[in-house]
Amino acid sequence: MSGERVLVTGGSGFIATHCMLQLLAAGCHVRTTVRSLGREADVRVTLKAAGADAGDRLAFFAADLMADAGWAEAAAGCDFVLHVASPFPVNVPRHEDELIVPAREGALRVLRAARGAGVKRVVQTSSFAAIGYGHPEVARPFTEHDWTAPEGGGVTAYAKSKTLAERAAWDFMAREGGDMELAVVNPVGVFGPALGADFSTSIEIIKRMMDGALPALPRVTFGVVDVRDVADLHLRAMTDPAAAGERFLAVAGEFVSMRDIGLILKNRMGSAGRRVPTRELPDWLLRIVALFDPSVGQIVPELGKRKTATNDKARRVLGWSPRSTEDAIVATAESLVRLGLLKHAAKS
Repeated sequence: MSGERVLVTGGSGFIATHCMLQLLAAGCHVRTTVRSLGREADVRVTLKAAGADAGDRLAFFAADLMADAGWAEAAAGCDFVLHVASPFPVNVPRHEDELIVPAREGALRVLRAARGAGVKRVVQTSSFAAIGYGHPEVARPFTEHDWTAPEGGGVTAYAKSKTLAERAAWDFMAREGGDMELAVVNPVGVFGPALGADFSTSIEIIKRMMDGALPALPRVTFGVVDVRDVADLHLRAMTDPAAAGERFLAVAGEFVSMRDIGLILKNRMGSAGRRVPTRELPDWLLRIVALFDPSVGQIVPELGKRKTATNDKARRVLGWSPRSTEDAIVATAESLVRLGLLKHAAKS
C-alpha cells in the first residue's frame, strides 16, 4: 500500500481523520477535501497530536458536496478514493432534502470525478441506516443483503439520505462506472477515541451520559463499532480484490441498549462515570417529550425494538477482526476525559 495516492473526502470528519491516520501510517500519499481551506490547520494539528507525521504526504483541496468545483482537481492522479463525507447533524433538519440531496448528489460528484481521474476503486461510507430500517421486526440478524425501505414507518431523514446515496452510487456504477470498482462500508454507531472537540454525533451520546445531561435513558438498542476498526475496514475494502462490488457491515458484536452502555461506563470509568444514568425512561414519558422535541421524536419508532446485525462477511472475506463493544465504549469515554471535553472534568 505504501506510495499509493488516496483521496479521503470530508477530511475534518471523525471517520475520515482516522482513515487518514492509518493511510499515512501505511506510507500512502493522502489528499483530502474540506469545505473551506481554513480547516486545514486544525486537521493537521489533530493528525500531528495523534502521532501522524504527514509532512508533504498530505494535501488539502476545497470541495463541497453541493458544487462541482474542486472535485476533479482533488481526484487527479489518485489510485483510490475513500468517500467518507456525508451530512450527519445532531439536530433534525427542517426538511429531509437538507440531508438527502447533499448525500446523493455528493456521492455522484465524487464518483464522476474518480472515474474521470482513472481511479481504480472508490470505497463509499454508507451506514447500517441504509440496511436496517423501515422493516417489520425480524429475529434474524441484518446482513448486507438487506436494504432500508425509505418509505417505511419511522425512517429518519438521515436513514433516507444514506439509503438513497448508496442506491445512487450502485446505480451509477451499473450505468456508467466503466472499469472503476466500488466497495461500500456500512457501519453501525461509530464510537472510539475522539481526536478533538470536533467529534461525531455518536460520541455526543457518551458525552451527554458522562456529563449527567440525561436523567434517564431511552429504551433503545443499537450497534457499536470502534472508529479505528471502521478505518481499518475501509483500507481492507480499498485494497482487497475480493471487496470489489461488495457491501460490508461494520459492527463489533450484538446490539446493546443505552442501559448496557451506562453500566459499562459505570463499571469501567471510576469517578469519571459517576454521573452516568442507568435508569430507563418509561416509553410513555419519552413519547410526551417527543411532542415538543423533534430530535426525541426520531427515537420513538425504535423504542423497545431489538435489532442485530452480523459482521460475518467482513470477517470471512476481508479478515477483519474488530475490538469489542465494551472496548469501543471505554475508548470513547477515556478520550473525552483525556481531552478535557467533559463539563465536570473541565471544572475540576
